[in-house]
Amino acid sequence: MFDIGLQEMLVIGVLALLVFGPSKLPELGRMVGRAMREFRRASDEFRSTVETNLHMNDLDSPPPAPQPAPLAEPVATAPLPSETEPALAEGSTSVAVIEEHGEPFCAQRGSRIFHRRDCTWVRRIPEAERSYMKTISEARDAGLTTCPVCEPWEPA
Repeated sequence: MFDIGLQEMLVIGVLALLVFGPSKLPELGRMVGRAMREFRRASDEFRSTVETNLHMNDLDSPPPAPQPAPLAEPVATAPLPSETEPALAEGSTSVAVIEEHGEPFCAQRGSRIFHRRDCTWVRRIPEAERSYMKTISEARDAGLTTCPVCEPWEPA
């Protein structure tokens, strides 16, 4: 990095010993070590933040489409009456429908960022973890900041 050899290191060590003295030299070494560790930690944090921001717009690859199983029996053309009525009997399975909220803004509980409802990041937030807001001022009062991807705004 600096192309410092053994002789140069020895000269720097002797000069530091003469300038600071033998009692302060170990303390000075600890301070330099702590400073380098903090610098390395800050640079790693900065690098991870930049990488996260660069990959923020990347979407997860969609799951592969399920392949329909080949049918062994012919398909009926008209539905049976029992198939068109809703199944209310015990043991019947029902499909849960996720209800669309009317609020235009959404945030994850415990997060510091809020999004427009149509932002790509909202799909990654589980429904149970979402909190909805009607206005940007309501979100800002809760201490949230705008999403850098969708940049929510309200028409005047």
